[in-house]
Amino acid sequence: MGRILAIDYGQKRVGLAVTDPLKIIANSLDTVPAHEVLAYVVNYVAREDVEKIVVGLPKQMNGTDSQSMQYIEPFVKKLKAALPTIELIYVDERFTSVLAHQTMLDGGLKKKDRQNKGLVDRISATIILQTYLESIR
Repeated sequence: MGRILAIDYGQKRVGLAVTDPLKIIANSLDTVPAHEVLAYVVNYVAREDVEKIVVGLPKQMNGTDSQSMQYIEPFVKKLKAALPTIELIYVDERFTSVLAHQTMLDGGLKKKDRQNKGLVDRISATIILQTYLESIR
């Protein structure tokens, strides 16, 4: 059984999360610079059995795409070209950063740790993946 990989794409950093092989639990994977993420994902897929990739879809409150789509769409096109056999799915990512910060607060992280943007990106990717898993159950 293949894993599901989630991507929270940002202009500078990209948060990644992945499921266990049984697709039960979403786990934080890594944060990588945006210019390195395509190579990272291709390398990861070569090592691990990944059946789907979930990409966070940034939406405005009124449901329209946010300006971030101008960066995400070219990346997704390159990803589809590099991995044509893997299904790519967009998942609404509204409020994931807010939820990530709340998760860190609830977890008792110190202020310095909560300011770690890479950690926020990884947690956001995990929330995106968990949202997807709950939607297919």
